[in-house]
Amino acid sequence: MKDPQTDSGRSRWQIMDAVTPMVRGTGTALRIPIRASLLFMGLLITGMAQSPISDSVSRGFWALPENLTAVEGATVELKCGVSAPGSAVQWAKDGLLLGPSPGIPGFPRYRMEGDPARVPPKVLQLTPEAGTTVTWVAGQEYEISCVSGDAKPAPDIAFLQIPPGPPVIEWPGLNEGLVRAGQNLELPCTARGGNPPATLQWLKARPCLQNGQPVPIAWGTELTHATARSVLTMTVRPEDHGARISCEAYNSVSVGTQERSITLQVTFPPSAVTILGSVSQSENKNVTLCCLTKSSRPRVLLRWWLGGRQLQPTEETVMDGLHGGHISMSNLTLLVRREDNGLTLTCEAFSEAFTKETFKKSLTLNVKYPAQKLWIEGPQEGQHFRTGTRVRLVCLAIGGNPDPSLTWYKDSRTVMEPRPAQEPRRVQLGNLEKSGSTFSRELVLVLGPPDNKAKFSCKAGQLSASTQIVVLFPPTNLTILANVSVLRPGDPLNLTCVSVSSNPPVNLSWDKEGERLEDMAAPPQNAPFKGSPASRSVFLRVSSRDHGHRVTCRAHSAELRETVSSFYRFNVLYPPEFLGEQVLVVTAVEQGEALLPVSVSANPAPEAFNWTFRGYRLSPAGGPRHRILSNGALQLWNVTRSDDGLYQLHCQNAEGTAEALVRLDVHYAPTIRALQDPTEVDVGGSVDIVCTADANPILPNMFNWERLGEDEEDKSLDDTETMSKGSTGRLRIHHAKLAQAGAYQCIVDNGVAPPARGLVRLVVRFAPQVEHPTPLTKVAAAGDSTSSATLHCRARGVPNIVFTWTKNGVPLDLEDPRYTEHTYHQGGVHSSLLTIANVSAAQDYALFTCTATNLLGSDHTNIQLVSISRPDPPLGLKVVSLTPHSVGLEWKHGFDGGLPQRFHIRYEALETPGFFYVDVLPPQATTFTLTGLQPSTRYRVWLLASNALGDSGLAAEGTQLSITTPGLDQPSGEPDDQLPTEHPAEPPGLPLLPVLFAVGGLLLLSNASCVGVFLWWRKLRHLAEGISEKTEAVSAEDQVRNEYEESQWTGDQDTRSSTVSTTEIEPYYHSLRDFSPQLPPTLEEVDYTQGFTGFEEEDVAFPEHLYDEVERMYAPPGAWGPPYDEVHMGSYDLHWAEDKYEGPGRIYDQVAGDSGPLESDSLPFELRGDLV
Repeated sequence: MKDPQTDSGRSRWQIMDAVTPMVRGTGTALRIPIRASLLFMGLLITGMAQSPISDSVSRGFWALPENLTAVEGATVELKCGVSAPGSAVQWAKDGLLLGPSPGIPGFPRYRMEGDPARVPPKVLQLTPEAGTTVTWVAGQEYEISCVSGDAKPAPDIAFLQIPPGPPVIEWPGLNEGLVRAGQNLELPCTARGGNPPATLQWLKARPCLQNGQPVPIAWGTELTHATARSVLTMTVRPEDHGARISCEAYNSVSVGTQERSITLQVTFPPSAVTILGSVSQSENKNVTLCCLTKSSRPRVLLRWWLGGRQLQPTEETVMDGLHGGHISMSNLTLLVRREDNGLTLTCEAFSEAFTKETFKKSLTLNVKYPAQKLWIEGPQEGQHFRTGTRVRLVCLAIGGNPDPSLTWYKDSRTVMEPRPAQEPRRVQLGNLEKSGSTFSRELVLVLGPPDNKAKFSCKAGQLSASTQIVVLFPPTNLTILANVSVLRPGDPLNLTCVSVSSNPPVNLSWDKEGERLEDMAAPPQNAPFKGSPASRSVFLRVSSRDHGHRVTCRAHSAELRETVSSFYRFNVLYPPEFLGEQVLVVTAVEQGEALLPVSVSANPAPEAFNWTFRGYRLSPAGGPRHRILSNGALQLWNVTRSDDGLYQLHCQNAEGTAEALVRLDVHYAPTIRALQDPTEVDVGGSVDIVCTADANPILPNMFNWERLGEDEEDKSLDDTETMSKGSTGRLRIHHAKLAQAGAYQCIVDNGVAPPARGLVRLVVRFAPQVEHPTPLTKVAAAGDSTSSATLHCRARGVPNIVFTWTKNGVPLDLEDPRYTEHTYHQGGVHSSLLTIANVSAAQDYALFTCTATNLLGSDHTNIQLVSISRPDPPLGLKVVSLTPHSVGLEWKHGFDGGLPQRFHIRYEALETPGFFYVDVLPPQATTFTLTGLQPSTRYRVWLLASNALGDSGLAAEGTQLSITTPGLDQPSGEPDDQLPTEHPAEPPGLPLLPVLFAVGGLLLLSNASCVGVFLWWRKLRHLAEGISEKTEAVSAEDQVRNEYEESQWTGDQDTRSSTVSTTEIEPYYHSLRDFSPQLPPTLEEVDYTQGFTGFEEEDVAFPEHLYDEVERMYAPPGAWGPPYDEVHMGSYDLHWAEDKYEGPGRIYDQVAGDSGPLESDSLPFELRGDLV
């Protein structure tokens, strides 16, 4: 312990050594660290020395004066304690300081007492707190402090230590030290007094050891009111017998150790009882057993029990045991009987010390003895069963220990279930079953031939029982034996059928593919399974047809009603032979596949299949278009017609060779080889259109003909006859008509797609027919020698037509540069355009005649070239629709006078005065709907045509009509009662009449004044130039597109022709602007396929090399449409039929729309009338 340190009344000591339960001296520690509690007591000793006062000490109060109440005249003491020594202390009264002097001057009744430098200790503080319990760990350093404050000078602090009193053990009971094994023992040990408190320790000494050792079990120490208490808790064991338990008490100031001891006397029973020897023995024999116990204190006695009967031991022995105990042993010899089996044999250990416990060992006595009876339950012995019958046998036994093991035997062999199990299981062996004292084991059999007359026995020890079963079964093995192994055609064959065993015996018979054979007996053989054998033989001579066939032997049992059969299959070696079903002709489609099959019979199989075609052998490895299959068949693909022919097949095996011829018939789609295009015939004659095709197969009705046309009438094949022979088909036309001319299509279909199609044109030759719709065709032109006029002449005829022109009956000199002729040919339509340059009224206002001539005849038409004038009246005014408020009108153009014309309508209601005028729009229209009418009203309607020179007037016939509008309740529609006002054309007049009028007009004009003539000529020239410029501005190509559809080459390549459809009828009159020819396209520009209408491209066949000559002469049929259209003209019907007339929209060019209308006021007065 270090010296105390003084600091303002504070003393501190520090303990440097480890704290232990008992302190024997300063710095001394015990062996085992334990939980300890120390009670510290502080003694405050006032030191005599005074330490200097530091300026830093606080000058606070440690004691304050208290309020007092006193009697007047008594002495009163007021106390005040100052914490800091050396402080100047003074009192104040009512705020007046009395001063630090003890005598307090000026106040004789007041004085101060006390030493300002000394303060007695008032507080003592101990850490840890005095009276508390603390736990210290051995080997650790702890600090204890004792603090005393408010004292002057600093006090001295010291600790007082005293030894504890002797320990006392409190034994729980009267008999000290007497315990029983397994008991939980709690021993308290206390020691009173001592500072520090006593440290308690338990020691346990074995009987063979002098010095005790610390108890290696849990114990604890408690400190309460300077008393140490420790409780030892332990479970007593037999080995604790004789052990000495000690409790020691000591502290750090004890001179020696104080001890209290107790010696344990332990009582314990035997831990086990054991019986030595076997309890299994045969009846009427002795069993020797020994019962042995483990050590016990005190000793125990042994006794034997069998069931509820006590047995007398043969010998008893006691020996010393462990831990001061004793071992007991008892021997027993017992004669066992059958009735003792299963009884309990018990060895029991007992003692007065263990009255509440029983110690024993029991065994079950096993007395062995045999079964009393054994028998078999099942069908009667010798009973007959069919093979496959399920039979159940049960072996039963009564009594026996151990349980009898019932074993089944079949003919002295143990019966066991097969492994692996059969499906279905033929033998099922059950387990041993017990019911009371009866034991059984089942044997289930699915009877077979091996079970026939077999002896089934059951044994249990020396006992046994048996039974026998008779099984009926068909032949177990029916075998056919042959005398030879290799057969060839013509070899003899002897077959023997052997039935190895059956019960009952069977009858054998032979048949070959259902045909009964004669047989003979054969020597029998030994039969297994105690059955009966049988055998029969048959003799045959084989051929190649027998290969693969079967000869069957049948074994029949009448009693079993069952037949077993076996067959022998012929294996005859023979060379290849082609069968009757061998295909000799194979049909294939071109570009398809073909399979040439092989139906050959051979044994062994053919080693090779070799195919040859036209002397060349086909590669067995295959090629680009063929393959030889494994069965010898020849497969071809992408078949062509060149593959058609005979194929030779060569088969070979080890026995020989064979050959066959197979024909491949390749079908292919037809192609047209020859087609005469065009085919020509004169009107009224007969002709055959011949179509030659290449096809396979060639069928009788594979030729079909079609006529191409837009209308159903055009497609008719009336008055024609179709015929075919072989690869040639014909379409015969009798009494050819113009209507039959056109394109025909030859269709060849032999069932192989696609059908072949070829186009051919039938040209019907006829004399020229010139178009002359009116008696006199007019063409107007200004006769000022600066304008030009074009005369259009069109005719129909085959062959080509030659045009000639005359003027006033005089042949026209085409060498004159003023005359230019252009001729166009298109099929049967031919056109001649005569252009007159620098038209002169004196020379060219004349009657021109166009004559068309070919080999069959000629025809002509007249065209009058006149001056420009007012238009002619319209033609054919008629009503096309009528409603209560409107009327639909239709008419035809008249001659326009060489100038653009327009139309006006004048109408009046008959009951209402006055006229109404309506302009027709567009100006060139030929139909118009007049609206604003009243229902149920009569009207009169006039139609006028006008141009820049005037109108046509109202007096002309055919330009007016009367109508009556229907009532509101009447249906509207086309009028039935309104007839067209168009009158038939008058017979043609004299052709020189216009010329005479023109000459007369010129004579009248020659008498006019020079000025008038000059002005007239000047104005006329100016007008003609404007008309000519507008005429030339119109594109010739655009104009012809409305009239000429297509063109083709005919004759030599320097001559062109064009065709005009009959639906595009020329107008009655032609002006300078009404016609501009279109040049036909060159041959290179023609797209032949575009000319065909109504057919797919692949449906039309044009042979490339067969028609070269024809194509140079004619374009492909259909490229230009029909060669010509038939024109129906009679001697008195010189105008076109109305249903074929088209409106002027497609006939006239709308020059008026381009140049603008010429008002009549823009012309001089002298030009507002007729020139001639």
